[in-house]
Amino acid sequence: MFEEIARRRMTPGAGEWASWFPPGMPGLGAMPDHMRFARTGRWWADRPSEPRAAALTCAGYTLMGGDPHAVPPEALAPLAYGYFAVPDRFLPLLGEAFERIVPWERMLWVRRDNVPATRPVTGMKVTVRRMTGADAAAVHGLGPELSWIAGTWDGPRRLAASGRCWGAFHDGRLLSLACTYFRGSLYEDIAVATRPEERGRGLAAACVRGLCADITARGTLPTWTCSRHNEPSRRLAATAGFRLYREYVHYAVGASAVRTGRQAAALA
Repeated sequence: MFEEIARRRMTPGAGEWASWFPPGMPGLGAMPDHMRFARTGRWWADRPSEPRAAALTCAGYTLMGGDPHAVPPEALAPLAYGYFAVPDRFLPLLGEAFERIVPWERMLWVRRDNVPATRPVTGMKVTVRRMTGADAAAVHGLGPELSWIAGTWDGPRRLAASGRCWGAFHDGRLLSLACTYFRGSLYEDIAVATRPEERGRGLAAACVRGLCADITARGTLPTWTCSRHNEPSRRLAATAGFRLYREYVHYAVGASAVRTGRQAAALA
Protein backbone atom coordinates (compact mmCIF):
# COMPACT_ATOMS: atom_id res chain seq x y z
CA MET A 1 0.00 0.00 0.00
CA PHE A 2 1.12 3.59 -0.66
CA GLU A 3 -0.98 6.30 0.95
CA GLU A 4 -1.02 10.05 1.37
CA ILE A 5 -0.06 11.10 4.88
CA ALA A 6 -0.56 14.31 6.83
CA ARG A 7 1.97 16.99 5.97
CA ARG A 8 2.67 17.65 9.65
CA ARG A 9 3.97 14.08 10.05
CA MET A 10 6.81 14.74 7.59
CA THR A 11 8.94 17.16 9.57
CA PRO A 12 12.75 17.50 9.54
CA GLY A 13 14.44 14.87 11.69
CA ALA A 14 11.27 12.77 11.94
CA GLY A 15 13.01 9.54 10.99
CA GLU A 16 15.07 7.79 8.34
CA TRP A 17 12.90 9.30 5.61
CA ALA A 18 14.51 12.71 6.33
CA SER A 19 17.81 11.45 4.86
CA TRP A 20 15.98 10.63 1.62
CA PHE A 21 14.95 14.29 1.15
CA PRO A 22 17.70 16.35 2.81
CA PRO A 23 17.22 20.11 3.26
CA GLY A 24 19.41 22.71 1.63
CA MET A 25 19.66 21.09 -1.81
CA PRO A 26 19.76 23.06 -5.11
CA GLY A 27 17.41 22.87 -8.07
CA LEU A 28 14.62 20.32 -7.90
CA GLY A 29 16.20 19.15 -4.65
CA ALA A 30 14.75 22.29 -3.03
CA MET A 31 11.22 20.91 -3.51
CA PRO A 32 10.96 19.31 -0.02
CA ASP A 33 11.96 22.63 1.60
CA HIS A 34 9.44 24.45 -0.59
CA MET A 35 6.64 22.06 0.31
CA ARG A 36 7.25 22.64 4.02
CA PHE A 37 7.52 26.40 3.58
CA ALA A 38 4.56 26.91 1.23
CA ARG A 39 2.47 24.07 2.68
CA THR A 40 1.80 22.70 -0.75
CA GLY A 41 2.18 19.38 -2.54
CA ARG A 42 1.44 15.87 -1.27
CA TRP A 43 3.39 13.40 0.87
CA TRP A 44 3.09 9.65 0.31
CA ALA A 45 4.47 6.65 2.20
CA ASP A 46 3.97 2.90 2.33
CA ARG A 47 2.90 3.25 5.99
CA PRO A 48 2.23 6.23 8.27
CA SER A 49 5.02 5.53 10.77
CA GLU A 50 8.58 4.35 10.11
CA PRO A 51 7.99 4.21 6.34
CA ARG A 52 10.15 1.98 4.17
CA ALA A 53 9.53 4.17 1.11
CA ALA A 54 8.13 7.65 0.56
CA ALA A 55 7.35 10.06 -2.27
CA LEU A 56 6.89 13.82 -2.45
CA THR A 57 4.81 15.31 -5.25
CA CYS A 58 4.36 18.95 -6.27
CA ALA A 59 3.23 20.51 -9.56
CA GLY A 60 3.67 17.24 -11.44
CA TYR A 61 7.15 16.46 -10.06
CA THR A 62 7.86 13.44 -7.86
CA LEU A 63 10.84 12.64 -5.65
CA MET A 64 11.16 9.18 -4.10
CA GLY A 65 13.35 7.63 -1.45
CA GLY A 66 13.71 4.44 0.53
CA ASP A 67 13.15 0.87 -0.65
CA PRO A 68 11.39 0.54 -4.03
CA HIS A 69 10.37 -3.02 -3.16
CA ALA A 70 8.02 -1.59 -0.53
CA VAL A 71 5.90 0.06 -3.26
CA PRO A 72 3.57 -2.00 -5.48
CA PRO A 73 3.45 -0.67 -9.07
CA GLU A 74 -0.30 -0.03 -8.91
CA ALA A 75 0.23 2.37 -6.00
CA LEU A 76 1.88 4.88 -8.35
CA ALA A 77 -1.21 5.18 -10.57
CA PRO A 78 -2.20 8.59 -9.11
CA LEU A 79 1.21 9.93 -10.18
CA ALA A 80 0.83 9.17 -13.90
CA TYR A 81 1.72 11.76 -16.56
CA GLY A 82 4.35 13.43 -14.39
CA TYR A 83 8.10 13.76 -13.90
CA PHE A 84 10.15 11.59 -11.57
CA ALA A 85 13.57 12.46 -10.15
CA VAL A 86 14.53 9.23 -8.43
CA PRO A 87 17.58 7.10 -7.62
CA ASP A 88 18.36 4.47 -10.25
CA ARG A 89 17.09 1.70 -7.99
CA PHE A 90 13.53 3.00 -8.59
CA LEU A 91 13.70 2.68 -12.39
CA PRO A 92 12.49 -0.96 -12.53
CA LEU A 93 9.49 0.09 -10.41
CA LEU A 94 8.68 2.94 -12.81
CA GLY A 95 9.01 0.53 -15.72
CA GLU A 96 6.37 -1.72 -14.17
CA ALA A 97 4.10 1.10 -13.06
CA PHE A 98 3.81 3.12 -16.29
CA GLU A 99 3.27 2.43 -19.97
CA ARG A 100 5.94 4.92 -20.95
CA ILE A 101 9.09 6.17 -19.24
CA VAL A 102 11.27 8.67 -21.12
CA PRO A 103 14.58 10.03 -19.80
CA TRP A 104 14.83 13.81 -19.97
CA GLU A 105 18.32 15.30 -19.82
CA ARG A 106 18.41 18.33 -17.56
CA MET A 107 20.91 21.01 -16.53
CA LEU A 108 21.26 22.69 -13.14
CA TRP A 109 22.81 26.17 -13.02
CA VAL A 110 23.83 28.23 -9.97
CA ARG A 111 24.44 31.99 -9.79
CA ARG A 112 27.09 32.95 -7.24
CA ASP A 113 28.33 36.30 -8.54
CA ASN A 114 26.59 39.62 -9.03
CA VAL A 115 24.10 39.63 -11.86
CA PRO A 116 25.76 41.25 -14.89
CA ALA A 117 24.18 44.07 -16.83
CA THR A 118 21.55 42.86 -19.27
CA ARG A 119 20.63 44.37 -22.57
CA PRO A 120 17.80 46.92 -22.26
CA VAL A 121 14.18 46.07 -22.89
CA THR A 122 13.22 47.04 -26.43
CA GLY A 123 10.00 48.34 -27.86
CA MET A 124 7.13 49.85 -25.84
CA LYS A 125 7.57 51.36 -22.38
CA VAL A 126 7.62 48.60 -19.79
CA THR A 127 7.62 48.67 -16.00
CA VAL A 128 9.62 45.89 -14.30
CA ARG A 129 8.84 45.50 -10.59
CA ARG A 130 8.33 43.16 -7.67
CA MET A 131 4.81 41.73 -7.73
CA THR A 132 2.22 41.74 -4.93
CA GLY A 133 -1.01 39.97 -4.11
CA ALA A 134 -2.86 42.61 -6.12
CA ASP A 135 -1.28 41.13 -9.27
CA ALA A 136 -3.04 37.75 -9.00
CA ALA A 137 -5.43 38.58 -11.86
CA ALA A 138 -2.49 39.57 -14.06
CA VAL A 139 -0.84 36.19 -13.46
CA HIS A 140 -4.13 34.42 -14.23
CA GLY A 141 -4.34 36.50 -17.41
CA LEU A 142 -1.25 34.81 -18.82
CA GLY A 143 -3.64 32.06 -19.90
CA PRO A 144 -3.58 28.24 -19.86
CA GLU A 145 -0.33 27.90 -21.82
CA LEU A 146 1.67 29.64 -19.09
CA SER A 147 -0.42 28.61 -16.07
CA TRP A 148 2.27 26.08 -15.06
CA ILE A 149 4.33 28.97 -13.63
CA ALA A 150 1.98 29.15 -10.60
CA GLY A 151 1.78 25.39 -10.07
CA THR A 152 4.20 25.14 -7.17
CA TRP A 153 2.31 27.87 -5.30
CA ASP A 154 -1.16 26.36 -5.81
CA GLY A 155 -2.24 29.06 -8.22
CA PRO A 156 -1.86 32.74 -9.22
CA ARG A 157 -3.09 34.21 -5.93
CA ARG A 158 -0.45 32.61 -3.74
CA LEU A 159 2.30 33.13 -6.30
CA ALA A 160 1.59 36.84 -6.64
CA ALA A 161 1.41 37.25 -2.87
CA SER A 162 4.59 35.25 -2.18
CA GLY A 163 6.91 38.25 -2.47
CA ARG A 164 9.15 36.08 -4.67
CA CYS A 165 8.02 37.18 -8.10
CA TRP A 166 9.01 39.98 -10.51
CA GLY A 167 7.00 40.99 -13.54
CA ALA A 168 7.26 43.16 -16.64
CA PHE A 169 4.07 45.19 -17.28
CA HIS A 170 2.76 47.39 -20.06
CA ASP A 171 -0.44 49.33 -19.35
CA GLY A 172 -1.25 46.91 -16.52
CA ARG A 173 -0.85 43.83 -18.69
CA LEU A 174 1.70 41.26 -17.51
CA LEU A 175 4.10 40.37 -20.33
CA SER A 176 6.74 38.33 -18.51
CA LEU A 177 7.52 37.15 -15.02
CA ALA A 178 10.30 35.45 -13.09
CA CYS A 179 9.57 33.74 -9.79
CA THR A 180 10.96 31.43 -7.17
CA TYR A 181 9.56 28.08 -8.31
CA PHE A 182 10.99 26.03 -5.42
CA ARG A 183 11.97 27.95 -2.30
CA GLY A 184 14.75 26.06 -0.48
CA SER A 185 16.56 26.84 2.74
CA LEU A 186 19.85 27.57 0.93
CA TYR A 187 18.79 27.85 -2.72
CA GLU A 188 15.82 29.23 -4.62
CA ASP A 189 15.15 27.56 -7.96
CA ILE A 190 13.62 30.09 -10.33
CA ALA A 191 11.34 29.88 -13.35
CA VAL A 192 10.40 32.31 -16.12
CA ALA A 193 7.31 32.66 -18.28
CA THR A 194 6.90 35.17 -21.13
CA ARG A 195 4.04 35.64 -23.55
CA PRO A 196 5.14 34.11 -26.89
CA GLU A 197 4.64 37.35 -28.81
CA GLU A 198 6.82 39.28 -26.32
CA ARG A 199 9.88 37.03 -26.36
CA GLY A 200 13.27 38.26 -27.51
CA ARG A 201 12.87 41.79 -26.08
CA GLY A 202 14.86 41.34 -22.85
CA LEU A 203 11.78 41.19 -20.60
CA ALA A 204 12.63 37.88 -18.94
CA ALA A 205 16.23 38.94 -18.33
CA ALA A 206 15.06 42.14 -16.62
CA CYS A 207 12.68 40.19 -14.38
CA VAL A 208 15.38 37.66 -13.52
CA ARG A 209 17.77 40.44 -12.59
CA GLY A 210 15.30 41.92 -10.09
CA LEU A 211 14.40 38.54 -8.64
CA CYS A 212 18.04 37.51 -8.23
CA ALA A 213 18.79 40.73 -6.36
CA ASP A 214 15.98 39.87 -3.92
CA ILE A 215 17.22 36.29 -3.51
CA THR A 216 20.76 37.45 -2.80
CA ALA A 217 19.44 39.95 -0.23
CA ARG A 218 17.68 37.06 1.53
CA GLY A 219 21.01 35.26 1.86
CA THR A 220 20.14 32.40 -0.48
CA LEU A 221 21.48 31.48 -3.92
CA PRO A 222 19.45 31.44 -7.16
CA THR A 223 19.44 28.25 -9.23
CA TRP A 224 18.09 27.54 -12.71
CA THR A 225 17.03 24.24 -14.20
CA CYS A 226 16.23 23.58 -17.84
CA SER A 227 16.28 20.93 -20.52
CA ARG A 228 19.68 20.27 -22.01
CA HIS A 229 18.13 20.96 -25.43
CA ASN A 230 16.40 24.24 -24.50
CA GLU A 231 18.81 26.68 -26.11
CA PRO A 232 16.84 29.87 -25.31
CA SER A 233 16.71 28.93 -21.63
CA ARG A 234 20.41 28.11 -21.57
CA ARG A 235 21.28 31.44 -23.18
CA LEU A 236 19.13 33.34 -20.70
CA ALA A 237 20.75 31.51 -17.77
CA ALA A 238 24.22 32.41 -19.01
CA THR A 239 23.21 36.02 -19.69
CA ALA A 240 21.80 36.32 -16.15
CA GLY A 241 25.07 35.18 -14.60
CA PHE A 242 24.31 31.52 -13.93
CA ARG A 243 27.04 28.91 -14.33
CA LEU A 244 26.52 25.22 -15.01
CA TYR A 245 26.62 23.19 -11.78
CA ARG A 246 25.76 19.69 -12.99
CA GLU A 247 23.72 17.68 -15.47
CA TYR A 248 21.22 15.02 -14.48
CA VAL A 249 18.27 13.02 -15.78
CA HIS A 250 14.68 12.87 -14.68
CA TYR A 251 11.93 10.80 -16.24
CA ALA A 252 8.64 11.67 -17.89
CA VAL A 253 6.06 8.93 -17.41
CA GLY A 254 2.82 8.17 -19.19
CA ALA A 255 -0.34 6.37 -18.19
CA SER A 256 -0.47 3.77 -15.47
CA ALA A 257 0.40 0.31 -16.82
CA VAL A 258 -1.57 -1.39 -14.05
CA ARG A 259 -5.28 -1.37 -14.78
CA THR A 260 -6.69 -3.64 -12.09
CA GLY A 261 -8.78 -0.71 -11.00
CA ARG A 262 -9.59 -1.47 -7.38
CA GLN A 263 -6.27 -0.65 -5.68
CA ALA A 264 -5.53 2.36 -7.89
CA ALA A 265 -9.02 3.77 -7.37
CA ALA A 266 -8.67 3.38 -3.62
CA LEU A 267 -5.52 5.50 -3.68
CA ALA A 268 -6.79 8.20 -6.05
